[in-house]
Amino acid sequence: MNQFEVVQIIALVGWLILAVSAFAARGLNWKTSLRHALMWAVIICGLMLLITMVR
Repeated sequence: MNQFEVVQIIALVGWLILAVSAFAARGLNWKTSLRHALMWAVIICGLMLLITMVR
């Protein structure tokens, strides 16, 4: 692991903290949001698999 990978990991953790804090500040429902995030992940993975199979 070189110095640039460490910086990249720190930046990703920072973005994750920023996103979670913004989410918490809005007072949104965690259960519903998690369900929606999982549904989007399934849709995106399904599209990626479909595109891979077409190629």
